[in-house]
Order: sequence, then C-alpha cells, then structure tokens
Amino acid sequence: MAIRSAEVLITSPGRNFVTLRITTEEGVVGLGDATVNGRELAVAAYLKEHVVPLLLGRDEQKIEDTWQFLYRSAYWRRGPVTMAAIAAVDVALWDIKARAAGMPLYQLLGGASRTGALAYGHASGSDTPSLFDSIRNHLDQGFKAIRVQTGVPGLGQIYGVATDQRPGERYDYEPAKRLPLPAEETWDTRAYLRHVPTVFAAVRKEFGPELILLHDGHHRMTPNQAATLGKSLEPYDLFWLEDCTPGENQEGLRRVRSQTTTPLAIGEVFNSIYDYQTLITEQLIDYVRSAVTHTGGISALRKIMDFAAIYQIKSGFHGPTDISPVGQAAQLHLGMAIHNFGIQEYMKHSPETLQVFETSYTFQEGLLHPGDNPGLGVDYNDQRAEQYQYTPAYLPVNRLVDGTVHDW
Repeated sequence: MAIRSAEVLITSPGRNFVTLRITTEEGVVGLGDATVNGRELAVAAYLKEHVVPLLLGRDEQKIEDTWQFLYRSAYWRRGPVTMAAIAAVDVALWDIKARAAGMPLYQLLGGASRTGALAYGHASGSDTPSLFDSIRNHLDQGFKAIRVQTGVPGLGQIYGVATDQRPGERYDYEPAKRLPLPAEETWDTRAYLRHVPTVFAAVRKEFGPELILLHDGHHRMTPNQAATLGKSLEPYDLFWLEDCTPGENQEGLRRVRSQTTTPLAIGEVFNSIYDYQTLITEQLIDYVRSAVTHTGGISALRKIMDFAAIYQIKSGFHGPTDISPVGQAAQLHLGMAIHNFGIQEYMKHSPETLQVFETSYTFQEGLLHPGDNPGLGVDYNDQRAEQYQYTPAYLPVNRLVDGTVHDW
C-alpha cells in the first residue's frame, strides 16, 4: 500500500483554487483543498517543491503519522501556507481511506450526530431596502440563518457588501479583485458603530424574532469598540458577532467578554490549536471559526473541536467561496460527526466552479448534508478545470479616512 502520485492542480473558475490529488498504487484517488486566497501560488510551490517528494511511496493509510511527519519535519511550524499544505494532504488521505472503505467519510469519523448541518447564508445591501431584498432572496432559497452586512452612509465599498441583489439572483461577493495592485477601501469605525445597531433594529422589526442573525466585524475594532458594539447589539439576539477584534491579541477578548453577552466567534485566520489555547481555556469565545483547509486538515480541526467541547464551545467552520468544494465537503463530513457542531457558513459556488468540482452535498430546508457517496463525495473534472487559467487576484486594503492603513 503506497502513494503512487501527488499532483498540484490550479484552476480559476471565477476565483483561484489549489487542489492536491493523491493517487495510490491501487488507483484510489483522494482530493484535498490547499487554497489560500490571494496567496495561492505560495501554497502550490510549497506542495510541489517540499511536500510532494515526501509523499511518494508512503503508506496512504498512515494518516496521523503522515500529519506528524509533515508538521514536525519542517522545523518551521504553523503559518497559513504550511498548514494549508498539510491540510490538503490530510484531507486527501481521509478521502482515499473512505473511498477504499466504500462509505462516506462521516461514517469513518464516527457516524452522523445529526440529520443535517444548519447553514447560514450571506445577505448584504448598500442600504436597508436592498439588504431586505437580499434577506428575502435567502429566505426563498431555504436559509434559516443569515449573516447581515450593510453599507455605511458616507463610505464607499466596504467588506462584506456585494452588488445589490435582485430577486432570484445568486449572492456573489468576490472581494479578491484581478487588478495589478490591491483595491483600497475607506473605513470609519465610529460611523460603523453608529449605523449597525439601527440596521439590526430594522431587520428585527421587518423579519421578526425567529430568524437567526449573524454579523461579521472582520477584525476592524479595538477591544473597547468591539465591546461597545456587542452591547449595542444585545437587544437583537444575534447568534454571534464574528471577528469583533483581531484575534492575535487574545487578551483583548477578555475585555469584550466582560462587557457583553453577545456570543463571540473567531478563528478564520487561525491555523493551529495554539492560536485557540487561551480563548478556549478561558471561555472567551463561543464558536471556533477555523476551516479544515487552513487549520491542518480534518485530523487537526477535530482535535481542536474535541478540546473546545470540554468548555461547551461549538463549531462555526469558515465556508465562503474561497474554500473550494473539496474543503467545504471535508468540513461538512466533520460537522456531521462531531457532537459540538454549531453552524456551517455556506456561500453557494458559481456554476463554473461546480462544473470543475462535481459535488454530492445538498442543501434543503436550511440544512447541508455531505451526501452518501464514498469518500468526500467530490470529483475533479480535469477537462473543465483546464478551461480556467490562473489569474493573480488581491484582497482589498483598508485605510482610515486620514489614509492610515487599517485592518480590512
């Protein structure tokens, strides 16, 4: 039993994706997502030049041993590039193991703990009427939980606000622009803090108390500002306030936690269990926001969730469209199996992406299910993928009104 080949595949059906495809000597194929939005080629090079040579001839059944080998042998540990590369290998090996067993991956992870994974969609608008249109559009699609982002008067394009939707349109927010240099957006935290509570008041008045609402601050507030926002949003019963302040300053979450009962979610830019150690043991957050793709794979993220379970902290895995369908399927299988699942982020991929990545997961009545095909339930269509060539793209840069570079 051994790995015969490992290929790094790059395609761009609307946005860039990096996929690792491992094939065993018996011809069993496994896929792993290695996409780091805006730095895709860094991971591709890491895999091609440093990881693939180490995989050839290894026993594909030794998933934990391979994970530890790749993590410890490099000496320079962690970081988004390293951990995305390890994640791609880990997920591909789990895919192979489940395909060889002839069962969906969640069965190998212990079986289903629920009938489906509650998913939340993204609604946004440049103003309140267009936001309402977007929320209605998501309700029509069956979402029971919706993240709400809105434009701020006096500012232009800001994080999380897509082109205003018309009824029946797919929500399509792609912040990574194919430009020679990153686009620059303008930010004013005081204007944002004044405006957002009025938006949630209007949403609750229009859509009632039962709709599950979420909001993303995207690291743009100080701990004090985040505490102010959390407290001002308490009357509107948010499922969570996400990334209210940069997670690198973990002590800052103590300040936020002491001032508001609004649930907190953080971690999409984290990539190891050590990023969470203080936040989990001191119960400073309620939801883990990591993605399988960026956190060392299924093996590593399951360990984080087992650790979090001791403190009644749940999952909220990162799932925008820069997580490929391979990465999304992997975390759906994990979310089906773990006990402390919370919610799954879900942005629907474009039709072009779903022609390259042929998926078996489904969305009905607000719930995602990974499907019952063997393995992850995702196949890679080489012919379709070759039609979409890689094009460099950059996430925006944020500046305050006076020109100071700020967290985007």
